[in-house]
Amino acid sequence: MSLFGVKFFVLAFFYFFTVSSRPTGVHLRNMDSFIRAVRQVEDSNPGLSPLALVRALRRTAGHDDMMTIHFLGGSYNLTDAAGLETAILNASSFSFFDKAIHHIVTDHGEERGVVLAPDGTTIALAPLLLGIESGLKAKMEGTTAVGIFPLTLGRTLGLSFLSLQDFPAFLRLGPNGCWDNVERPKVFKLSRPPTLATDALINGGMDGAILGTNLSNLSASEQPQALSEILKGYYSFVLSEERGLDAVTSHVSPRRRELSRSILETLDLHSQLMETLTLVWKLEKTEWIALDTGVSKAIKDGLKTFVHKYWDCPQIISRCQWGAKPPRDTPIPLSLPLQFLYIHHTYEPSSPCLSFTKCSRNMRSMQRFHQEDRGWNDIGYSFVVGSDGYIYEGSGWNLRGRHTRNHNSIGYGVSIIGNYTSTLPSRHAMNLLRHRLVQCAVDGGGLAANFTIHGHRQVVNYTTCPGDALFSEIRNWEHFQG
Repeated sequence: MSLFGVKFFVLAFFYFFTVSSRPTGVHLRNMDSFIRAVRQVEDSNPGLSPLALVRALRRTAGHDDMMTIHFLGGSYNLTDAAGLETAILNASSFSFFDKAIHHIVTDHGEERGVVLAPDGTTIALAPLLLGIESGLKAKMEGTTAVGIFPLTLGRTLGLSFLSLQDFPAFLRLGPNGCWDNVERPKVFKLSRPPTLATDALINGGMDGAILGTNLSNLSASEQPQALSEILKGYYSFVLSEERGLDAVTSHVSPRRRELSRSILETLDLHSQLMETLTLVWKLEKTEWIALDTGVSKAIKDGLKTFVHKYWDCPQIISRCQWGAKPPRDTPIPLSLPLQFLYIHHTYEPSSPCLSFTKCSRNMRSMQRFHQEDRGWNDIGYSFVVGSDGYIYEGSGWNLRGRHTRNHNSIGYGVSIIGNYTSTLPSRHAMNLLRHRLVQCAVDGGGLAANFTIHGHRQVVNYTTCPGDALFSEIRNWEHFQG
């Protein structure tokens, strides 16, 4: 690592842990609990504006670092937050919000300041709330929103890209992790040593950018909803049994990747990140870091990885998150890239799954059937597509599944939950497979660029899988071969 790289690595981690390392304890850590706590504060303070509340929460969590003050002002000096101390900063409320919002990764790999969303993804609350505050501030003041990208994603991404600039780009972001219990989450452990931009921070940043932008774009006659309603509308929703996400016109969390891309892709992200870092260096009086000639390349390489991992690729719910049992025997590695993609439907379960809870239950049921009734090593599919907006990890990218007899070593097997003999999956579920997962696989080296799509029935005689309706559909897909 270069001298500048070493110095920046030290500075970045000093910045990260001085801003975010405060004592925290164990409590129920899901978005529903956080929304209920926010609602209690609102109910106790009629007329409380959502901007005043998010400023008070920032004060509670001690997030008045120099960059936040630069864009949003100091919460200790804002008059609309001054009267809230007795309402929010009593012992129980202070303890809950401080633990819920304040971000830290412990020496044992536990990530705090994050919550489990109803859709099964993990969200860091700090960047989410900063994005919301930025949008509310612009709306209330009638000004153009500034600071949404730097505060939600820019600072985190830029520092992460630079802190490990001599490492491979894919190691500069993430990782994800798993909860101890998705029903009563208390502890979230990361899957490997963290960067400055964990998956939870990036998820929270994308959500903050989406909600902040939405709020800043409200018309002059529209008043923002209460903070609890803003969060509830985005995270706590019920999908239609008939059309799933196809029927959703509002912004909801399963669409965070496509929504954040539509908002941010129009920006020159390289320039935005360079401007953000220049501001960080100015505020921290570390302008000498800009002398490192590798900064621009590190940002460019990091952005390429970010776009691939968080925009091109779909969100994949990991095995530990849906409650998978371990394989019964040592899995067999695949030799990549593969040449084929085999499309399946589950048939049983016969109905599309529309929530993380239902999809996870379906995954556990299928794994149990494959392991116990069929005697297989693991769930057979490489990946499974839900109608909740997510893809679920089976044997995954690198290990052989048991999905297509005599063809498991040369292709991935991807199934959509449901019976598609006479009806089609939702358009959103099919697009996740047809476009997002496929592009992710090709760009990531899992599938050859000239791969071939087959329906399960084309290579195995005894099955009508993936159902007549779905098979007719995939015959029109790119790479299908009859």
